[in-house]
Amino acid sequence: MKLEAFLRPRSVAVIGASREPGKVGHRVLRNIVAGGFGGEVYPVNPKAEEILGMRCYRSVVEIPDDVDLGVIVVPAKLVPGIVEECGRKGVKGVVVISAGFSETGMEGLELERRIVEICRQYGIRMLGPNCLGIINTWEKMNASFSGASPMPGNIALVSQSGALGSAILNWAIDKNVGLSNFVSVGNEADLTSADFVEALAEDDRVRVIGLYVEGVKEGRRFVEVCEKVVRKKPIVALKAGKTEVGMRAVMSHTGSLAGYDVAFTAACRKAGVIRVERMEELFELVAGFGPQPPMRGRGVLIVTNGGGPGVLAADACEETGLQIPLLEEEIREKLGKSLPPHASVHNPVDLVGDADALRYRVALTAGLRSGKINGAIVIVTPQAMTPVEEIAEEILKVRRELGDKPILPVFMGIGGSPIEILRKNGLPNYEFPESAAFVMRKMYDYFVTVTAPEEEPPMKDIDEGAIAGVLEKASRERRAVLTIEECMKVAEACGIRMPPAGVAKSRGEAVEVAERIGYPVVLKVISPDIIHKTDVGGVVLNVKSAEEVERSYDTILRRVRVTMPEARIAGILVCKMVPTGKEVIVGSVRDVQFGPLVMFGLGGIYVNFLRDVSQRLCPLTQREVAEMIREIRAYPLLAGVRGEAPADIEALVDVILRVSSVMQRFERIVEMEINPLCVYEKGKGCLAVDMRITVEKGAE
Repeated sequence: MKLEAFLRPRSVAVIGASREPGKVGHRVLRNIVAGGFGGEVYPVNPKAEEILGMRCYRSVVEIPDDVDLGVIVVPAKLVPGIVEECGRKGVKGVVVISAGFSETGMEGLELERRIVEICRQYGIRMLGPNCLGIINTWEKMNASFSGASPMPGNIALVSQSGALGSAILNWAIDKNVGLSNFVSVGNEADLTSADFVEALAEDDRVRVIGLYVEGVKEGRRFVEVCEKVVRKKPIVALKAGKTEVGMRAVMSHTGSLAGYDVAFTAACRKAGVIRVERMEELFELVAGFGPQPPMRGRGVLIVTNGGGPGVLAADACEETGLQIPLLEEEIREKLGKSLPPHASVHNPVDLVGDADALRYRVALTAGLRSGKINGAIVIVTPQAMTPVEEIAEEILKVRRELGDKPILPVFMGIGGSPIEILRKNGLPNYEFPESAAFVMRKMYDYFVTVTAPEEEPPMKDIDEGAIAGVLEKASRERRAVLTIEECMKVAEACGIRMPPAGVAKSRGEAVEVAERIGYPVVLKVISPDIIHKTDVGGVVLNVKSAEEVERSYDTILRRVRVTMPEARIAGILVCKMVPTGKEVIVGSVRDVQFGPLVMFGLGGIYVNFLRDVSQRLCPLTQREVAEMIREIRAYPLLAGVRGEAPADIEALVDVILRVSSVMQRFERIVEMEINPLCVYEKGKGCLAVDMRITVEKGAE
């Protein structure tokens, strides 16, 4: 297993161990000893002879035996020297719990960089700094300053926040939920969340990995690691900080609809990571995934002793896209003979208020044997005659006998012994039906993810030489925005059709272009300072004669000079008027962490207001593009409504894949946007009516 020194150390030195119970160094040492760690433990403190009855060493280099893991709890300014000593000693890994590094400013950042350099010099891996520590319950190793240690289980949790990590540990202890590992990664100066996800994937005792993320270092590696790991076990991620603020937010439609949080969501989609929005959802999912078999379909059995909760559960399942199928006739007949006449043998199966444990067993066993059922939600309400402990025991018996489908108990308003019975046997309890339905749906989504055939992203044929030439010219001229003529060259090189057009710098040139390409035409202002041309009156449509071209040319210049007098005008684009089609937008922006993010949605002038878009990370597969198109609310307009012919979805997919290909091959392209892209009837293709490309500006 990778990171063996952190996850399964044979010996641990606590450097900065303290005799004072209130100190972090004392708590870390006490946790290791009290937890029953089976390896060697070495307190290090130059001012103490012994701590907790153990001999104390003045320095880690004085320890006579090998040390796998050093846990450092000293003031920040002393850490570089301590890490240097660990290097000389041959320590394999260090956990720097100490704070006072990059989280405090530039001085702390320089100190952090220094300890990373020392680690690399000696081949040491580092967790932290500024972290809570690390726990492996199966190895009885609690190298943290947490208040308590959870019991062993199959859930691994990795957190960037130490404070939130403490809350997670308290939740696990309070709910009697077992954890296999807890890792507080802190500032991630060396080892990152992705490193531990990769290592934990190799541990058979880990069934599910939960992440609390505030930011991702090495975004592409994060995606690559998670893509591999989710094929073995689910990953559930909660991310804080969802504000969509960025330097390009006002530059274009694509920029304003992107942002780091959007990119993180796209990264999770790409990797198959289940992203949640609330702590409660994180807890619900990791607790549910840990002990359960796969949810291999949408069919859910609901067993209840109350009609109202059963209806709530059915509604919640239907709203999430699950199904509540009618049970087969033979199963209904069997239930009808076993249950009282006033019970409902349909789905939900209502055992009514006086239901005993035997009724639950009969209904659950029969229902789970249905070929239409893939999982069960079992609801128990606290009525006077309800034997809650016996029902809990029967649920566990059925689970042992029919263990190939997930069972989610919902004991509503019930605490105490029945919940403990379930949890001690690895089953979480959900307080409300809606929570169980949410978990069931995510379990099904995960099954779909891991069983989907792997697909290679197609790389479309493009004229790389032509595009490289355009980019090189812009770089030499130190321009960040390509001209419309350059955009047209890129489109041609990519195989994306644009209507015939030409640039005019006088009324006469405008007429010449219009006569050459044929009427009717459209006139558009060309300016690096104007993003949304219609907002400033910079577009005139359906121009049908030379006289109209001249008038429109003057009109555009007059309007722009009134509304944006400082704008630089490079000319007027005269473009062939294209037939009306379905207007969509295809854009891509390069995220600093995750790389190019492709966006698709309803286009035209309303895109920023309706925000009907979907996003994915490059490189895109055919399946991902098809999902993007189907996800937007306006998809029925493309599919064809009220007798309209369906749009050319195949041609649209091709355009999106070509944008993905060019963004993958040319890292100097920062942003690319086609808006609108007119999609015509099936078989008639697409036309890119307007295009904008932003590139890295050449060096001064």
